[in-house]
Amino acid sequence: MKTTRYLILSVIILLLSVSAVGAQNSQLTLRQAADPGFMVGAAVEPTILSGDAAYNQTLAREYNTLVAENAMKFRSLSPNQGEYNFTAADTLVSYAQANGMQVRGHTLVWHAALPTWLINGSFTRDQMIDILRTHIYTVVGHYKGQVAVWDVVNEAVLSTGLRTASLWLQRIGPEYLDMAFRFAREADPNARLFYNDYSAEGLGTKSDQVYNLVKGMIERGVPIDGVGLQMHVRIDKYPNPADITANIERLAALGLEVQITEMDVQIQNSTAPMEERLMAQAQ
Repeated sequence: MKTTRYLILSVIILLLSVSAVGAQNSQLTLRQAADPGFMVGAAVEPTILSGDAAYNQTLAREYNTLVAENAMKFRSLSPNQGEYNFTAADTLVSYAQANGMQVRGHTLVWHAALPTWLINGSFTRDQMIDILRTHIYTVVGHYKGQVAVWDVVNEAVLSTGLRTASLWLQRIGPEYLDMAFRFAREADPNARLFYNDYSAEGLGTKSDQVYNLVKGMIERGVPIDGVGLQMHVRIDKYPNPADITANIERLAALGLEVQITEMDVQIQNSTAPMEERLMAQAQ
């Protein structure tokens, strides 16, 4: 049953975190604790991957999933109009394949990390739609069968509604969201397609916006498979766990998969001893 899977999500994350704290004693890696069936990963920069042996070895030992930190964003892939350079992103995908890791694609459509030629261009609505389609077809097509999950649209809403500063919203309109998912499905019918956002983990106005957005997509027949909750929190500031459970339950009730996609727990704002901070982080 789908709902049960998501109810245990926070418990598994807790167990993985605690296992990391006690790894020196147990010798159990995160990857060993997660396998089989639970994906645990890290954001990766190819320049560090190629130049730091310890970084390289730690990734393969501890994680079964890899996501590009910046290498798959629009500005990185296409700094010049009509040209694509997949060298850096291909490095990550090849590394993942060599180490039996799943690849999570991040991100196809975002209001940030856009190339200058797109930001400064005087494109009509039809031209912007063609740029959107071409970009998604090119990137998803290049990695068809190699990238299991895509963050199709990233951070499109605020607590007040759609992000009005988005170039895509300004030049195409709200339809760009549906278009992006449809283009991605056409480019790779087997990839799982996600909407991804921050500060939407618990219950509140922002998570309501995300819920209503994806619910509307489903009602319109848009091919969306899941929602990514970023979970950027601090040891002294985080959502109520019961609210996270309730939010995951309502998204799962729509038939959507839920993933914690960018989880980090800041400790640097605390003045407590480091050991106490690390234990609070694990908890």
